[in-house]
Amino acid sequence: MSDKLLLIAIVVTPLLGAAGILFLRRNNNRREAVSLFAAAILFALVLTLLPAIANGHRPTVQLFEFLPGIGFSFHAEPLGVAFALVVSFLWFITVMYSIGYMRAHHEQHQTRFYLFFAVAIAATIGGALSANLLTLYFFYETLTLATYPLVTHGGKNKDRAGGRTYLSILLGTSLIFLMIALAWTFTLTGSLSFVDGGLFMAGDELRPGITSLTLACIFALFLFGTGKAALMPFHGWLPAAMVAPTPVSALLHAVAVVKLGVFTILKVTIYIFGIDSLTRFDAAWAMQYVAAGTLLIAAIYALREDNLKRRLAYSTISQLAYIVLAATLANRLSMVAGGMHIAAHAFAKITLFFCAGMILVSLNRTTVSSLRGIGRSMPITMTAWIVASASVIGLPLTGGFWSKWYLARGAWDAGEPLMMAVILLGSLLAAGYLLPPAVRAFYTSPADARAAPILPGASEAPLSSLVALVTTATMTILLFFAAQPVFRFLNGYVN
Repeated sequence: MSDKLLLIAIVVTPLLGAAGILFLRRNNNRREAVSLFAAAILFALVLTLLPAIANGHRPTVQLFEFLPGIGFSFHAEPLGVAFALVVSFLWFITVMYSIGYMRAHHEQHQTRFYLFFAVAIAATIGGALSANLLTLYFFYETLTLATYPLVTHGGKNKDRAGGRTYLSILLGTSLIFLMIALAWTFTLTGSLSFVDGGLFMAGDELRPGITSLTLACIFALFLFGTGKAALMPFHGWLPAAMVAPTPVSALLHAVAVVKLGVFTILKVTIYIFGIDSLTRFDAAWAMQYVAAGTLLIAAIYALREDNLKRRLAYSTISQLAYIVLAATLANRLSMVAGGMHIAAHAFAKITLFFCAGMILVSLNRTTVSSLRGIGRSMPITMTAWIVASASVIGLPLTGGFWSKWYLARGAWDAGEPLMMAVILLGSLLAAGYLLPPAVRAFYTSPADARAAPILPGASEAPLSSLVALVTTATMTILLFFAAQPVFRFLNGYVN
């Protein structure tokens, strides 16, 4: 298979999986088997593309033209392929987890869940491999619409209210700020294609009619317009969406939605602006402080939140800000660190949500204050929580250590010691909101002895969900030892 056909096959595979899920909707086992099979095929296809990209090959395919010179096109480069690899692997793991969770929790409309999950993955993969802004925007909006039925899956008033907040913020930011940014970019440059070095420079200078203030304004529009990155004050959709089932929360926080947001910001920074233009003309300075403020304020909110999923939601907002901060620092080391943090955070955060879902299904507990003594009845789950928490904090022997290490070095190289301090303070705050659940679980006695099973491991069920969270927790450790190959691969997208 040629690389161009392989690109098309990668984008189409989740849609074929969705069709299979719909066709086999009356047979639960076959419907779930199709989900797993499609995810496995997608992962294998992306893996097949990996060697060519590592060797410098950049396949491109155009299906048709939107506008003269702007096609519906796909292009494979290191950041997009790495993102697609993480998404495809975590799709398989999340389906495995969902099989146990959805059945144990007796969720309704399971076919609809698996169907829209597959469509959401298709939109994410399409965005990861987009060759220009217009193609990326199409998949960005498709993902918003595809995940709305998942957010409102429960069908209750609180679910619909959360869905309205979700839809209004994400569509509002993209239809206003992001559309203006696209139109302004096209007006000034005559292109929306992703190109090495960006679109705004002509040689060593900005294009005629573009000033440093213009560049800063367009950059701000892109960052605020990418609402999925959850920069404050456009972050409220994330806590609101926590009404969704835990596998959906995992999709929102680790696999697709927020990751496509920060991926978009990295992609725009490198291939639309170019790091040279941002640093030479100081165009990212203001947004640097927005990212830093979001990082710290969201972490403080997480410290105060007793509901477990909402605490994780504010944690996600804070951790996404690390990646946005990487983009605003705009140097080679920070951009690679941002790409690494997408993967590190994905595996860690999905593990944390998997753990929260297991606690809900097994013990019907949803708050941090109710976790006293559960470590004895759920030792594997809570150990996985500790491993994932260590990665989010940025401790050694986890993938999160390297992404934050390189980001801190990137801040130093950029001459921003204050941002380096923000990165370190954010890690201390992360320890403050992620370690207390583990301390309560292992180092306190149950508040009500009848509420927790006496036998060790008595609540470690269902098995498929347990296997999924152990796998993702293990991956957070393996990423620590795979840091150098990942660094070398991602280094190829920074020019």
